[in-house]
Amino acid sequence: MTEPGPPGQRFYEIDHLLTAYARHGSTFSDTAAAPGPGLASYLRVVARDPARGARAVQQIDDLLAVGLFAEEIADEVDPLPRIQPPAGMSVEDCLRVARDYINRVLQDPSQVPLVKPQNRWEWKETFPFLSQLLGAYFCQDFPDWYATWEEAIDDYVGDMGGEESGRVAEEITEFLALVESDQELKQATHMLGLELLPPKGMKLRRWLENMRHRITSTT
Repeated sequence: MTEPGPPGQRFYEIDHLLTAYARHGSTFSDTAAAPGPGLASYLRVVARDPARGARAVQQIDDLLAVGLFAEEIADEVDPLPRIQPPAGMSVEDCLRVARDYINRVLQDPSQVPLVKPQNRWEWKETFPFLSQLLGAYFCQDFPDWYATWEEAIDDYVGDMGGEESGRVAEEITEFLALVESDQELKQATHMLGLELLPPKGMKLRRWLENMRHRITSTT
């Protein structure tokens, strides 16, 4: 699950929320009947990780209480993605709508359809630890750093420690259960940052299973 942002980033979860909108046209398209695609994407993440939704609600409340254009938070609001509200509504109005939807999901996560992530952002937000493993340790620079994939896994475990290694093992299990076909697996791992082919003679699914086994056996 995604950890809280670094100190000093007061509205980091709002940043994630607005980034979900930015991946779908940078507009607030939510209605009373249904969330738009950006918010729907974020709600699927919240259904898996309710703590993120709770942080988003708290930060939206904090932001609205101070005022979006208050000078005291200008430096923290300025870096946030710019999302266009529909005619007749303000950004604050749109954030209130989003807040209400997030609260409903927190009360009943089962209302969110269980579908696969729909874009690169959502894949990475859904599987943050697996994304870190694949994107940082199995990228184009792999041949400069490691002779074998086992070395990369051992380095990852040494860098991350037991808790995060345990989380990535859990995510691999969930990921393999979610993605059934070989073609989808190839596409999804690419979106998560994998830039290497499996070892010769090994299927991608088996390679991920072997990664998980090595992680769990060395922590």
